[in-house]
Amino acid sequence: VQLQASGGGLGQAGGSLRLSCAASGLSFSAYTMGWFRQAPGKELEFVGAIRSRGGTRSYADSVKGRFTVYRDNAENTVYLQMNSLKPEDTAVYYCAAGRSIILSSISTERAYDHWGPGTLVTVSS
Repeated sequence: VQLQASGGGLGQAGGSLRLSCAASGLSFSAYTMGWFRQAPGKELEFVGAIRSRGGTRSYADSVKGRFTVYRDNAENTVYLQMNSLKPEDTAVYYCAAGRSIILSSISTERAYDHWGPGTLVTVSS
């Protein structure tokens, strides 16, 4: 299984960036896909996730209303659209895949089986 995130880089406060995560080696449509991030000196935190077959989405309170997770099962890709960026969104962003994740565990790191290497997002003020 490989997960490869892309689209990171430098953004401005109030601006937008879109991250992509291309998956291979798994039955993509059967997996819940999640995004996590880790800011410098901080622990890994949940950002958002979308369940298999484009079902329920879940977001961290810190990004709700600004970020959107969506997926294209035909392209085996999950996206994280980030709008109204803030400097505190600066972090390395990781995509992750997990099967049979119950909704109450969707924000839990250990619920996910596969992880990509991450992509850095830096937001300037």
